[in-house]
Amino acid sequence: MIDDPPAGRGIYANRTLNVRSLRAIGYDMDYTLIHYRVDEWERAAFAHARRWLAGHGWPVDELEFDPGLYTLGLTFDLELGNLVKATRFGHVVRVQHGTRALEFEEQRSVYAETVIDLSEDRFEFMNTLFELSRAALWCQLVDIHDAGRLPGVVSYAALWREIDSALTSAHNDGMLKAEIVADPSRFVVPDPGLVETLRDQRVAGKQLLLITNSDWSYTRKMMGYAVDPYVDDGTWRDLFDIVIVSANKPGFFAGTPPIYRVVDEENSLLRPHSGDLEQGHVYFGGNARLVEQSLGHSAAQMLYVGDHLFGDVHVTKDTLRWRTALIAREIEPEVEAAATFADDEQTLVRLMGDKAELERRIARRRLTRRKQRSDRPSAAALQKEIDLLVADAAELDARIGPLAQASSELSNPTWGPLMRSGNDKSLFARQVERYADVYTSRVSNFGYETPYGYIRAARGSLPHDVVRP
Repeated sequence: MIDDPPAGRGIYANRTLNVRSLRAIGYDMDYTLIHYRVDEWERAAFAHARRWLAGHGWPVDELEFDPGLYTLGLTFDLELGNLVKATRFGHVVRVQHGTRALEFEEQRSVYAETVIDLSEDRFEFMNTLFELSRAALWCQLVDIHDAGRLPGVVSYAALWREIDSALTSAHNDGMLKAEIVADPSRFVVPDPGLVETLRDQRVAGKQLLLITNSDWSYTRKMMGYAVDPYVDDGTWRDLFDIVIVSANKPGFFAGTPPIYRVVDEENSLLRPHSGDLEQGHVYFGGNARLVEQSLGHSAAQMLYVGDHLFGDVHVTKDTLRWRTALIAREIEPEVEAAATFADDEQTLVRLMGDKAELERRIARRRLTRRKQRSDRPSAAALQKEIDLLVADAAELDARIGPLAQASSELSNPTWGPLMRSGNDKSLFARQVERYADVYTSRVSNFGYETPYGYIRAARGSLPHDVVRP
């Protein structure tokens, strides 16, 4: 690969990662090694779930899927039936009830005393792109529930559970995956740089693992379709030392479930396995502790790469202390959009600085005016000066408004940038910051870094840092 990645294809570090020190790298498959066309995959999942709900007598024929209306990192409020975006501190900045966006005053009234705390059962977080179909169902079904058209559904939490059952059925009954396997070109986004990236890591002595929740039949077919065309001498199996399917993450990282070996790969026949894992074999289930034991590496020498913020990154970091990398494809267009907007962003920052200084001047003069007797000649002059400054501030606001609006709509016109909520980091960004050592938009981006180098974290900024021109 070329030395410098295009915009959006960089690897961004929260904590410096010494790639040379890594002995083994584990990869998730769906939305990690294989990226799907989100509109097609999630539309198919949405359609399967809608059929399931229709089979239970729900009035869902009019429901439609539009992936552009949603984004990663939003939170479902199961108590109030809302979809919200919050800052890293849990303060709500945008709210949608059903398909209706709440006005600012209504939003402030509803959430004046509420902080989004993901440890509470009331809130569910959109950790992965698989949640887009859920958000589409949720928002439209909240409207139907509010209209009294879902008899027997007594709360928004109960509605959530029914949606969850519908989507679980879509993913587990085999029909959705059969549809994808039957026409993979409709769903899969090819990545020619993936194989070279993995081979470079193997050349550098890294052991590569595939650890996926998908079953063996689906994994074998999809990896064959997405990877084999770019392997000149062999198949995708030659890239991985160990393959583990039906891993049941996050339980794979947090518990010690048993493991089985796939002894008949054509028919997915299993046999209980004991002892260390052996290179070249396919395993079913198991746990991360057995992987560590079999490879003989410490937690600091293991990196896991996945797209699910909770199941792939949070639990892995929190429980095992492995190094972690998050794949978030939406980072790519966000960085690209930010690069295009860079000149306007600088103008916006400058104007906001001017606004802050103007507001300070107005505040000081108002305080001085308050201290003076109203019958003094200087009081009238001071009031006139205040009026002129206020008019300047209004003119400045008129210039700031369009730029601030454009900035808030980068990546998604409804919810704005994935990693920002207003001027603050988003709640999604905070989770990434805490649990992902590095994050990037696709696995092949590691090809722009050598397997012997450092991926260094940038120096963090503080509110009191001196910003020099």
